[in-house]
Amino acid sequence: MTYSYTQISHYLSCPRRYRHRYLDGWQEKDNRASMLFGRAFEQALAALFRREDPAGVLFQQWSLCKDMGLTYSGNDTWDRMLQQGVQLLERFAQDSLVRIHQPQRHQQIQFRKTVAGRNDFVSYIDAIGELDGIKCVLEWKTTSARYPEEPVGISALDPQLICYSWMSGIDEVAQVVFVRKRLVEVQYLRATINHEQRQEFAALVEDTVHRIESGLFLPHSGIRFPQNPCTSCSFIGLCLGKQHLVDAALVHKPGVDLGLFDELIY
Repeated sequence: MTYSYTQISHYLSCPRRYRHRYLDGWQEKDNRASMLFGRAFEQALAALFRREDPAGVLFQQWSLCKDMGLTYSGNDTWDRMLQQGVQLLERFAQDSLVRIHQPQRHQQIQFRKTVAGRNDFVSYIDAIGELDGIKCVLEWKTTSARYPEEPVGISALDPQLICYSWMSGIDEVAQVVFVRKRLVEVQYLRATINHEQRQEFAALVEDTVHRIESGLFLPHSGIRFPQNPCTSCSFIGLCLGKQHLVDAALVHKPGVDLGLFDELIY
């Protein structure tokens, strides 16, 4: 088996959801505007570091999604998201805080480890470069709301950043958060991941893989106030036996999905 951070995260949040997604062949429909815009924006970022036309790449990639019947959040529209994306690219270029040397090699980098015997664990890291002159793992995020910055260093608790540090062996990590709002903003959130955190994450992966291979996929139902993860889960129709909810959110692709490309953004 080949595992990824996304698979481990899905299993820990709800083993039944993991079974639906990776073993039974159900997948979420790719019609969320925010998700597809994020993919298009990251391709534009890659073009920026290759000294190509990032705005042109964003327009080209985002145009492919224009007639897909996307689901938009809040006041978002195709045109508004494009405008925000161009503004964010300009703001990021003006800040000039991030450097990526040899961008053809140091963007969307695959890392692979052997876990729990003969299994592979794969990660695709957005980039390795420098933020304010300090070498670090870089993760791009697009969002409509700012990420928390207090207390200082809170990003060090982000499990995906810990995963990337473990896979790459690099202590310094950073999230570059592109905030889509009326006045766009770029956040630079840096953190240091220590050896103990990496070892704990490695143990978590080993333990989770063993649990997956044991074949137990008990549901983690969550419909109690104030946290209601089931209500926002795309797989709720399967758990409730409601076919109209299944048809609205999921597509079925028979066969086991090994999840090899889960972490590959584009």
